[in-house]
Amino acid sequence: MNQTNPIILVLYYSRHGATRKLAELIAQGIESIPGAEARLRTVPAVSTVTEATEPDIPASGAPYVELQDLADCAGLAMGSPTRFGNMAAAMKYFLDGTSTDWLAGTLAGKPAAVFTSTGSLHGGQESTLLSMMIPLLHHGMLVMGLPYTQPELMTTATGGSPYGPTHWSGLDGDKPVSDDEKRLAIEAGRRLAETAARLWRTR
Repeated sequence: MNQTNPIILVLYYSRHGATRKLAELIAQGIESIPGAEARLRTVPAVSTVTEATEPDIPASGAPYVELQDLADCAGLAMGSPTRFGNMAAAMKYFLDGTSTDWLAGTLAGKPAAVFTSTGSLHGGQESTLLSMMIPLLHHGMLVMGLPYTQPELMTTATGGSPYGPTHWSGLDGDKPVSDDEKRLAIEAGRRLAETAARLWRTR
């Protein structure tokens, strides 16, 4: 990597915009650290036969992720909506294609965080976060959560977890991100960027 400043990859999949909003808040927290740059990327939807079916360039939002983004990043925040307590197939499909990076150790030693959005309050937020942590641990990443020094974790009645930021979007996806959820997402981005920057300076 020849970048002057650390790039933090914020990789997400979002169907109705709620996970994307969390990604943008995390990026805001990342860029609150001087010199840190957030790079927002998404993954295409997949068909029922698990093949990518989207156009090469998304109609709106962030560009699609490329494997080079993994090599460029000093840290990774990864988010997906919940699918039966698990990450969405589109994110899993992308991760399944990163075996070359796993063999090369592209992500080893880099800090990571995970985030999710669910339609129901008890719809598997924490299990989805845990499902995303597993491949990151296989890649050798240093997975970070949110500490209970964040007071919102003790008071939130919406989303938020020590495993990472979450959002309760409602069954129709019409619930806005709450103030507690916003603060936790921004703080997760800030902590991730701060850690990545420290490691970056010692590389």
